Amino acid sequence: MDRPIRVLVAKPGLDGHDRGAKVIARALRDAGMEVIYTGLRQTPEQIVSAAIQEDVDCVAMSILSGAHNTLLPKVAAMLKAEGAEDILVIGGGVIPQEDIPGLKEQGIKEIFTPGTPTQVTIDYIKSNVNQ
Repeated sequence: MDRPIRVLVAKPGLDGHDRGAKVIARALRDAGMEVIYTGLRQTPEQIVSAAIQEDVDCVAMSILSGAHNTLLPKVAAMLKAEGAEDILVIGGGVIPQEDIPGLKEQGIKEIFTPGTPTQVTIDYIKSNVNQ
């Protein structure tokens, strides 16, 4: 890859807490990635549109609202419908362990729960972005 990995950090839904998203955005940037942060309360349509327009390699969504089983798979499905299934889709936040297998079945490649060291997320993205 001739350019840095481009990551869209997004906060889907009505969740108004973005400290975790900002922490991961800064860690990714410090690791040499280009980071686009969409801000709070984004719809799946807005996230997919931004991901395609910005030509990102990865969409990293942070969600704390409990709507993860609806919003995260919707973004993955919409990316696939747009022919952008090569974009790595990951999630993080307060997501119960029992929900993770279902999310992975629906196209979310990895879930990072609270307490995950930022380096684990960085390493995962670096290892799994289509290069």
